Amino acid sequence: MSVRDGMPRRWSPIPPPGQLRTLAWGTLVNTVGSGLWLAGVALFLTRSVGLPATSVGLGLTVAGLIGLSASVPLGHLADRRDPRSLRALLQLLQAAVAASYLLVQSFPTFLLVAVLDALLVAGNLSVRAALVAAVAGPAGRVHAFATLRAVANIGISAGAALGGLALAADTRFGYTLLVLGNALTYLISAGLIMRLPPLPPIPAAPGAARGAALRDGRFLAVGTVSAVMASHSVVLGLVVPLWIATQTSAPRAMVSAVLVTNTVLTVFLAVRISRAVENAVAAARTMRRAGFVLAVAMLAYPTSSRSGPGGTVTLLLLATVVYTIGDLFHATASAGLSYELAMPHAIGQYQGVSGLLTGLAEAIGPALLTLLLLDGGIAGWVVLAVVFAATGLVTPALTRRALARQPFDQVAATPGSPAARTRIPG
Repeated sequence: MSVRDGMPRRWSPIPPPGQLRTLAWGTLVNTVGSGLWLAGVALFLTRSVGLPATSVGLGLTVAGLIGLSASVPLGHLADRRDPRSLRALLQLLQAAVAASYLLVQSFPTFLLVAVLDALLVAGNLSVRAALVAAVAGPAGRVHAFATLRAVANIGISAGAALGGLALAADTRFGYTLLVLGNALTYLISAGLIMRLPPLPPIPAAPGAARGAALRDGRFLAVGTVSAVMASHSVVLGLVVPLWIATQTSAPRAMVSAVLVTNTVLTVFLAVRISRAVENAVAAARTMRRAGFVLAVAMLAYPTSSRSGPGGTVTLLLLATVVYTIGDLFHATASAGLSYELAMPHAIGQYQGVSGLLTGLAEAIGPALLTLLLLDGGIAGWVVLAVVFAATGLVTPALTRRALARQPFDQVAATPGSPAARTRIPG
């Protein structure tokens, strides 16, 4: 059964037999490699290659920013070509680039490889979004997105655990196996993706402009508020570990406990939460809910610094449970809005713009949020909570404006079109 045949009502992130299961296996293999690389990239480049840590940080930051420029062009290409074949091709290129890290011996060569890697990663995310939409169809793409996110968490966790073996060995041979293992997962994932049938693109409307998504101000407004809220990922991945280490009496192992709690809840809740987002109306309401839930989490985390060890551990775990629910609300709503507010023939292009906005927010986030939350103390956490609540509150109104634009009036006239099912009254 494919996603088009209906959505299974169950908790497991593993989909039933069909196209989505094939895509899930490809995602699982690919993200095992991602986990390997995330666990070992910093130590490989500093201890095996011999680059200074500051150079590694600078290179990855510069590469990440340059890589965002590939989001929209490759998203547009996915709209005009078979996204299955394009994603497989990009993964073959990623395998070659991933393996070429073994040739890095200086900062210039590292920067070159890192930039190529970042361009492919950013572009591939847009192509993947178009592929998910093509496989799942309008009725199942948000569910499919949530399913693959749950599967990705399993893969990254497994890869990170395997990467720990290379880190424990701390030898050139161990790091070489880590790099080659990452490259191999791209090759296997590409092979799995090619098991899908060809997915022809939706014909573009007459006179459709190539850069329509970048000129769609109302979509950009919705995407911007979603991107602002997406900075919450920096809070969990960077700020909370630093907060635990410097501002609380909790043992350092709590950093792992927090991340494991987030991962486990994501695996079991992502698919279930996605069922509430059937159209843009529901997505906008879910984004509003995400803002309030994340605001509660931002107020809960700093209270952990005012308790003894036992109370601190309890508060940190409770805050992480609340945070994860808000994170899943946001991820589901963001996917729903970026799909439902896109022109049907330009899904990849719109996903590219959404990824570009989110990437910019996540690039700015580390410097801004460490300053706000670690130096600003309780007041900084309150400010961030207000920002999240406010962005959630304005999303329904911005979504109404986006759905009222002329192209949607035209599409809505077509019976059965996505826009016809997602008009917001009033």
